[in-house]
Amino acid sequence: MLRLLGKANSHCDGIERREILRAGAIGLGGLALPDLLRLPTARAETEGARHEPRAKSVIMLFLSGGPSQLDMWDLKPDAPAEVRGTFQPIGTNVPGIEISEHLPRLATHADKFSILRAVNHSVPSHPAGAYWMMVGMPFARPRGDAGFMSRVDRPHPGSALHYQLGSSPNMPPFVMIPEAIQPNGPERAGQFAGFLGAAYDPYRLNSDPNLDDYSPGALEPLPGISGDRLLDRRDLLAVIDRQTSHLTKSSAAQDFDPYYVKAFDLVSSSSARRAFDVSAEPDSVRDRYGRHVFGQSVLVARRLIEAGVRLVHVNWVRHDDGKGGQGYDSHSDHLNWAKTELLPPTDNAVASLLEDLHDRGLLDETQIIVTGEFGRTPSFNKNGGRDHWSRCFSVLMAGGGVRGGQVHGASDAHAAYPVADPVSPEQIIATMYSCLGVPPRTVIHDDQNRPYHLVDGDPIHEIL
Repeated sequence: MLRLLGKANSHCDGIERREILRAGAIGLGGLALPDLLRLPTARAETEGARHEPRAKSVIMLFLSGGPSQLDMWDLKPDAPAEVRGTFQPIGTNVPGIEISEHLPRLATHADKFSILRAVNHSVPSHPAGAYWMMVGMPFARPRGDAGFMSRVDRPHPGSALHYQLGSSPNMPPFVMIPEAIQPNGPERAGQFAGFLGAAYDPYRLNSDPNLDDYSPGALEPLPGISGDRLLDRRDLLAVIDRQTSHLTKSSAAQDFDPYYVKAFDLVSSSSARRAFDVSAEPDSVRDRYGRHVFGQSVLVARRLIEAGVRLVHVNWVRHDDGKGGQGYDSHSDHLNWAKTELLPPTDNAVASLLEDLHDRGLLDETQIIVTGEFGRTPSFNKNGGRDHWSRCFSVLMAGGGVRGGQVHGASDAHAAYPVADPVSPEQIIATMYSCLGVPPRTVIHDDQNRPYHLVDGDPIHEIL
């Protein structure tokens, strides 16, 4: 059984993450549920011609809880002490761009990323805000329902890209690591395929790559089940399926279900198992990313992109055993929390990712988005914390068609409201789709054949 160590925890919403992860049924020698690969009936149309993509893949680093713009990307040293805090800005390798002193490695890579300093939306709620930032559209159900997924929701971009662009037989096209936000509490909306159906849900790791018992899960056959035995089982299942199809299926679906084939292909794929095997990395590389759940998850993401996965979503998860820091939802002791538990792991992991992708010639074709559901308040509360703030915050984008070495947008003197070039979540996700060659307003249909745009936004052309 896969497990992640640590006590139950939650953001300030009060939704707990139980210790035992939702694993789902695994059968037929350890392969993932074929039902999760089964295609729903749906159609897609395109508004605007597809163009040559700038990017081939995306890594979304989601700093769950809400990272503070004032202490990372948009410091205000001239603001009053109750706004600016104690962190100082430092110069980067791009003249005129400054970021936090506690992001020293990222400061040496400012030529590789763009900082969006005027991102804003109107929902300072963890689940609904996260949905908007992940999906690129506001949550349509009542806001309180964003704490759980529904098949009426819009799809995560990883699912939509799988639907639009297909997948390879040996690698999952969309992977979420190390786990979904609130994996058992219940899982929040926006992290799944929504109305596109379970066939396009992400492959979920549900295991901590920093622990000795880390496992890629359903990609691993059960002990004693060789590749040849898996193929024999697939052939046997095909025979049984053909012999019984007239009893259980319509004449249009009498052939062997291709999603069982796909599931077997993933289990038997040595390339997929190698891609998830972080232990194949030298100790020096693992140390550089950081020996914590976030750092090792980002390293796995790099390996997956190299192996052909189209979109990898890495969630910052809070682990009370200290291996993953304490999360970005810093309502108390914010500065100490950020200095010791949040910014150093983030700095090491993201800087190492930029270094490796650049050195391997992959940064130009891999887009990186570093975001959270919102930012933090411009002033401290009575407990020394910063609270939720969605009216102005910062997002980092790099690679895959995004020009580095620039700042787009500006906030006011307290980093509270945009004063130039405001950016919406719709525009960020539209930029991602556009860089992958998919028109943002491509029309997709739900299972009731109702049409929706992938996202109602335009790319941020100034950073491309």
